[in-house]
Amino acid sequence: MYDSAYDKGLALIVAKNRKQLKAVIIVLAILGTLSFIFLLAFFAKDSDIALLNPKGLIANEQHRLLATSTLIMLGFGVPVILTLYFFIWKYREGNASVSYAPDMKASKAFLAFCWGGPLVIVAILAYLMLPATQRLEPQQPIAADNDQLTIQVVALNWKWLFIYPEQDIATVNFVQIPVDTPVRFELTADEAPMNSFWIPHLGGMLYAMTGHVNPLNLMADTIGSYSGGAAEVNGRGLAGMRFSTYVSSEGDFDAWVRETKQSLVSLDEAEYEKLLKPSENNEPVFYSSFTPGLYDKIVSKYSGSHHHGSEHEEQRSY
Repeated sequence: MYDSAYDKGLALIVAKNRKQLKAVIIVLAILGTLSFIFLLAFFAKDSDIALLNPKGLIANEQHRLLATSTLIMLGFGVPVILTLYFFIWKYREGNASVSYAPDMKASKAFLAFCWGGPLVIVAILAYLMLPATQRLEPQQPIAADNDQLTIQVVALNWKWLFIYPEQDIATVNFVQIPVDTPVRFELTADEAPMNSFWIPHLGGMLYAMTGHVNPLNLMADTIGSYSGGAAEVNGRGLAGMRFSTYVSSEGDFDAWVRETKQSLVSLDEAEYEKLLKPSENNEPVFYSSFTPGLYDKIVSKYSGSHHHGSEHEEQRSY
């Protein structure tokens, strides 16, 4: 009689402790989640996270797709993770209140959910992403009221050369564009490994390769200064291979072009040979003019090795 009462009392104490432990775990989980969200918001409050702060037409569309696809996947992933932890807790070894049925047959509804859920997610993402992929094709010109601006870009070791063929000026590690104006960046490289040209605030990245011209179309909708650079490892000078992108009004852009034309430095062949030499952490340089046909000469010097003799003119016909 005494042993039976003792066992019942002990069982009550154990059950009470389990309930208290469960409550403590739930509270700690909630506090941990809230703390993580608070810290994330605190550190991101004054930070300019480029991917989450788009300043251009293409970047805005990419940001919308990123947010939409993330929410869709979280809508399926969060319940799955919560269900996983629920089953781990409920069917733990020490829980004697649940039945053990090793011979239970698999549920067809459960199997349908396990396979159907991911298929639905993939179908929704494909429905959203396939048209967007074609709409955001880098070679696709951007329709706008203002005329398109063409900038020829050459990736060097370890710096960026920008040539403005219509304005007859050139710069190193600095590019200025007018707001609400479509810009066609024609990317190539010279005596440098393959580089990823990227202005995160304005849109996605695209490769710059020797002997090739890769067109990248972007348009900024907010005046400001934004950082750009190489997006992948390309040697010891990677960290310093950065450039400033200044988005201004059309009037300020025209004034900047006139000011640059007053520079005492011209990008002739001798000056370009100096640029070809590897160098790191280069300051911006502004050239009042450049040798005609310089960009075509840079591209065509590799045409024999890549067997793309007329590729430059073909790609520029987009």
